[in-house]
Amino acid sequence: MFASTVYLKGLGLGASLIMAIGAQNAHVLRMGLKRQHVALSVAACVVVDALLIGLGVAGMGALVQASPLLLGLARWGGVAFLVGYGLRSWRAVWRSESLSVAGEHAPISAGKALGTVLALSLLNPHVYLDTVVLLGAVGANQTPADQPSFAAGAMTASVLWFCLLGFGARLLAPLFNRPRAWQCIDALTGTTMLVLAWLVAWGM
Repeated sequence: MFASTVYLKGLGLGASLIMAIGAQNAHVLRMGLKRQHVALSVAACVVVDALLIGLGVAGMGALVQASPLLLGLARWGGVAFLVGYGLRSWRAVWRSESLSVAGEHAPISAGKALGTVLALSLLNPHVYLDTVVLLGAVGANQTPADQPSFAAGAMTASVLWFCLLGFGARLLAPLFNRPRAWQCIDALTGTTMLVLAWLVAWGM
């Protein structure tokens, strides 16, 4: 049975976690600004989130928390990924081609766009912490009858956010016609990833 209050709880908590700035959001924004593979990027993010939220609410979050081995693999593997992606983003800030708008808008293939989205989604430990562990823990505490409503609310937040980010990005296109704006995105993404790596490494 659908429970509107529980649905809104899932919607609110999901939105607060998904809207945090990260590499995944930055990539979808970038695709939206370039107007390249927007629907594919948005759909991939939504599907991944939906699957992980469903697994978390179904009990996967509790399983991961109970296994020191799984937690350790997720933690240090995630730290390595975050550091690597953060340094890559900062390198893009200082590369000479990063100052070229034409270079930033060079087309990429659908396969590369999809592969990047999946890597940023599935190799980022904070995606698992947010969807599987945090949302999963709260969702698992709902009654069995209310769990589908909670999961649906969290999934709706993902759909709304990524659609807004991807398809609404074109409204910001005039701002991002300036090369400096792309450098700011790379710098913000790189800083965020390195900070997240530090937080994950120290268990914060």
